[in-house]
Amino acid sequence: MKAEILAVGTELLLGDIVNTNAQYLSRALAEMGIEVYHQGVIGDNEKRLEEALRDGFSRSDIIITTGGLGPTKDDLTKEVAAKYFNKQLVLDKTWLLKLEETFKKMNREVSEGNKKQAYIPEGSTLLYNNNGTAPGVMIEEGGKVLILLPGPPREMTALFEEEVRPRLSKYTDSILYSTVLRILGIGEGHMAEKIDHIISKQNNPTVAPYAKEGEVTLRITAKAKDEEAAKTIIKPVVSSIREVLQEDIYGEGDVTLEEVVAKLLIEKELTIATAESCTGGLLAGRLINYPGISKVFLNGVVTYSNEAKQKLLKVKTETLKHFGAVSEETAIEMARGVAELSHTDIGISTTGVAGPTGGTADKPVGLVYVGLYIKGEVKVKRLDLWGNRNKIRERAVINALDWLRRELIKI
Repeated sequence: MKAEILAVGTELLLGDIVNTNAQYLSRALAEMGIEVYHQGVIGDNEKRLEEALRDGFSRSDIIITTGGLGPTKDDLTKEVAAKYFNKQLVLDKTWLLKLEETFKKMNREVSEGNKKQAYIPEGSTLLYNNNGTAPGVMIEEGGKVLILLPGPPREMTALFEEEVRPRLSKYTDSILYSTVLRILGIGEGHMAEKIDHIISKQNNPTVAPYAKEGEVTLRITAKAKDEEAAKTIIKPVVSSIREVLQEDIYGEGDVTLEEVVAKLLIEKELTIATAESCTGGLLAGRLINYPGISKVFLNGVVTYSNEAKQKLLKVKTETLKHFGAVSEETAIEMARGVAELSHTDIGISTTGVAGPTGGTADKPVGLVYVGLYIKGEVKVKRLDLWGNRNKIRERAVINALDWLRRELIKI
C-alpha cells in the first residue's frame, strides 16, 4: 500500500508551526510496511484542499490528513472530505453527548462550532479522541482510505496509536524495520566508496547513507513479516559493514557519542577531568548529558584566559610566551594540569581559535588543539575545522570525544 500525508493549516505554510506530525506519521507508517512517497502542506482553502485529495488519490491508496477539524469556519477538512466522496455530514450523537459532558464539567455550553465537530461523513468510522474535542474520521471506499486526524501533536499521536494503527494493520502483511549505524572520522563519500560492494548488491535490506552534523549514519532497512525476521535479514549486512568500517562505527541505534564514551570510562573504571578554552564548557556539558557519568567525571574547568591557564592548570609562562595559548604545547600542559589538579586517570583539553576574528596566517580561525593525558602518557591532536564560531566549537567537541573513544578502546 502507498500512502501520503497531507498537513492542513495556513499556520504551517506561514512557518508559525513546525510540522512534526508528518515526521511522526512517516516513521509510524514505515514501521507498518506502508510506503510513504509524498508529503504535502495545504492552507485552509476548500478548493486547494479538494485538489490535493484528488491529486493524492491519483497516486496513493491511503491519505492521512492532520488539522482542519476544529470548531471554526476555516476548519474545512471534514467538509471537503465529505464532498470529495459525495457524502452527507451526519450527527454522531455519541460524540455530541461526550462533548456535552466535557463542557458541563467546565460549566460551559457546547457552542455551535463545537457541535460542528460531532458531524462526520455518512458511512465513515469515528475515531475516538481521548484528548480533545475533535474526533478523527476514517473513510474506506473504492479501494481508497482517507484518515482525518486532529492537528495538535498530542491528540494526533495518541489517536493514531489507539485507533488508526490497529485498523491499518489489515492493509499490510509485512513491516519495515531499520537499524542505524553511527559513524565518525570518515566522510560520507569516502565511506560510501569503502562499502560500495555492499550497498550495490542490496535489495532487501536496503542500505542508505545520511550526512548529519559532525557524523554520517547508515540506515539499514529490511522488509519482512515481523521484527525478528527483519533482524535476521539485517544482521549479516551489519556484520559486513562493521568488518569494513571497524572503529569508525561508534554506535548502533539510538545512542549518542557521549553515552558511548561514558560507558567506556565506567566499564574501564577510569576517572576524567576536562580543561577547556575555546569550547567553553561544551565538552564537559556533553559528558554530563549521560546520567551515570558522576561515577567517573570528577571536574571540569574553563580556563579562557592565559592567567587562568597558569593559575589553575600550571601552564608554564614560557610555554605561553614562546608557543602561545593555541599550541600543541599548551594543550598538553592543560591536559596534564587538569588531571593533576583533579587526581584523575584522564585529562582532556581544548584550545583554539573559534573566530570569527583572532585568526592569523599561522593560526587561522578553525585551528584547535586537543590534549589528552591518560595515566601518565600525553598526546595531542591538531584539528583544522570550518564554519561559524558555534560550529567550530561543536565540531571540536565531537572530534575530542571521538578521539577519546578510540583511545579508550585500546586500553
